[in-house]
Amino acid sequence: MDYQSVCLKDCMEIREIVSLHYFQYRSDFTFPGETHPFWEFVCVDAGEITAQAGEETYRLKKGDILFHAPNEFHSVKADGKSSPSIVVISFYCDSPSIWRFQKKCLRISDKEKSLLAKIITEGKGVFAGRMDQPYQKKLLFLEAESFGGQQLIRQYLSEFLIQLYRRYFSYPLPMEAEDYYVEKSSRQSESYNRLVEYLESHVYEKLSMERICRDNLMGRSYVQKIFREVGNTGVMALFSKMKIDTAKRMIREGQLNLTQIADKLEFSSIHYFSRQFKKECKMSPSEYSSSIRSLSEESGG
Repeated sequence: MDYQSVCLKDCMEIREIVSLHYFQYRSDFTFPGETHPFWEFVCVDAGEITAQAGEETYRLKKGDILFHAPNEFHSVKADGKSSPSIVVISFYCDSPSIWRFQKKCLRISDKEKSLLAKIITEGKGVFAGRMDQPYQKKLLFLEAESFGGQQLIRQYLSEFLIQLYRRYFSYPLPMEAEDYYVEKSSRQSESYNRLVEYLESHVYEKLSMERICRDNLMGRSYVQKIFREVGNTGVMALFSKMKIDTAKRMIREGQLNLTQIADKLEFSSIHYFSRQFKKECKMSPSEYSSSIRSLSEESGG
């Protein structure tokens, strides 16, 4: 049989870039505002600013990002106290999914912050002139630009937008969670999946068999029978696995340290958390955080 290729679709295609700037404003800086036919976002790296988007006003601090849709009036004003640093990127994007960002004020993660840093780094190797010139109307290419820099800017920007979209608008289950459910083919399977959904919604809490049965109006022996026959597992064993899968995702996200993760997941101590993690993953949480395995699983978190 001959191999056949398939086309890969772009869900966030960046057609052209208009501006790529990193500014450090004076504390009294004011930009009166403008409109233009392309997308733009402003992300605060330090300090605070007041930004206007249409008729709405937003107070942005470090880590906040605000999107402006094409032809939307927008302006920026420093808070008069600090000298804010901001990233401004303008671009053309015709993908329908980009409109989910219209007038959205979001928070970027460390991973998204890293992608912005990569965009700025590549920009320095591609474009001439200073990146802190807010009134520059056209980007100019260096005579000897970095090989592949233009493509990487487009790819990093697309990845940045996809990451934000997934976090705020897709709400996917972690990859590990796909194994929790079974196909609904019987009343027992439906009850099992309903209980699994209940466990997922309480993964940040402590649960007992008594509470699980009480909250779901089911008898203990019936619940145990369902999990044994349908899921081939125990109730508390699956709940423990859910907690560890969630811990793995949180480790990959890098927002909390191990002690904070243990606390958030209601483990009695960091030592108990480490023992349970190693029992499930065959490595300690700290070993997992620096492992190739954690990197390979990152797309599922």
